[in-house]
Amino acid sequence: MNTFGDLIKIVARLRSKDGCPWDREQTFETMKKCLEEETQEVFQAIDSQDMENLCEELGDVLLQVVMNSQIAAEEGFFTIEDVIDGLCRKMIRRHPHVFGDKQAASPEESLRLWKQMKEQEKAEKEKKTENGEKP
Repeated sequence: MNTFGDLIKIVARLRSKDGCPWDREQTFETMKKCLEEETQEVFQAIDSQDMENLCEELGDVLLQVVMNSQIAAEEGFFTIEDVIDGLCRKMIRRHPHVFGDKQAASPEESLRLWKQMKEQEKAEKEKKTENGEKP
């Protein structure tokens, strides 16, 4: 069975000089339409409760994330590891009722905490921007 690491290597190879001409040509802008289409296909699979197709379409969305991350890495912006690290940090921050000392006894309380943390992050980011710091 292939792994996430295999997918990263495959996408890097597709974008390499010896890879696929179409994949090498893609940019953030050209990939926007692909991401939109694949996301819509996920919605359709969920609506039709087609789990086999949902599995495939989620893979296609994951490909979009990995492809955009590869483009970013090539440009020196960030890597897929940065994306994963940022996501993990966000999940931990926004779930203080799981990873911290807050309490949430219901889905509504969990959502309230999520929104509260998101607003706090936004305020901190704006403050850094106002102070000329990198957010």
